[in-house]
Amino acid sequence: MRSAKAFLALLAFAGQAALAQPPLGAQGPEGEPDREQQWRVPTPDADISAQAVLFRPPGDGPFRLALIAHATTQNVLRRAQMPQPEYRALAAFLVARGFAVLVPERLGHGATGGKYLEDQGGCDDADYAHAARATAEQIALPLEFLRAQSFIRKDGAVVLGHSAGGWGALALAGEDPSRVSAIIAFAPGRGGHADDFPGQVCAEHRLLVSVGAFGQAARVPVTWLVAANDSYFSSDLSRRLAGAFRRSGGKVHFEVLPPSGSEGHWLIETESGVKIAGPELDRALKLKTPGAKKR
Repeated sequence: MRSAKAFLALLAFAGQAALAQPPLGAQGPEGEPDREQQWRVPTPDADISAQAVLFRPPGDGPFRLALIAHATTQNVLRRAQMPQPEYRALAAFLVARGFAVLVPERLGHGATGGKYLEDQGGCDDADYAHAARATAEQIALPLEFLRAQSFIRKDGAVVLGHSAGGWGALALAGEDPSRVSAIIAFAPGRGGHADDFPGQVCAEHRLLVSVGAFGQAARVPVTWLVAANDSYFSSDLSRRLAGAFRRSGGKVHFEVLPPSGSEGHWLIETESGVKIAGPELDRALKLKTPGAKKR
């Protein structure tokens, strides 16, 4: 009887927690730098909204939207302890070029909590396609939510993804290119540092099969960047993955960037790394929508 009462109390508490979720949208005043503002954005779980941070240029817009998708980990404790992603240096670079920049936190991470939907499974039989689709859905939902805001343009959005966030961004390459104009993926992949060993990747062949499927459906041009000293996804593996994406029909520009710090995988999280990537970022942001008239 006591167990039943405890279970009902737990259900009631969960219901109250769901009702206590703040409404979607801005959660407070703007601050500095770059009009930094906390937002709540939708997730695949109707009862849980995700934490996000929004940066934007001066003025009323409408601005082109850039969404940054963060990295992840299979380790549940590390995910729970993750600070809210911000990518401040990358966001500042984009704001300076006229973009409003949204950095949403996905389910199963940090203070957003909820069920982790991006689990790739075991190392030998990892389901990288499932993981990518789950990440992609959590990119697409806040993307559409922000696109409905009056200060955001309906066209020309850019998705930038880092590591697992980049892997999910590749799964969005089949989007309408008039709505998502470019995808920029920094060391995209899953399964890196298998068992915490640098240079070890779970089931590389499954990554190659999955990325080929993404390329087959792709309509949005992709810029694929990896640092020369990335120990999660080496430049050689990244080149092979980008090649598989291209051979399947995807349009991809692949570049190996100079080494960054002691671990190139985190290049895009640092100010110096953003400077290294800057020329490639500028090139990617100027990509024309497929089908546009040539001058």
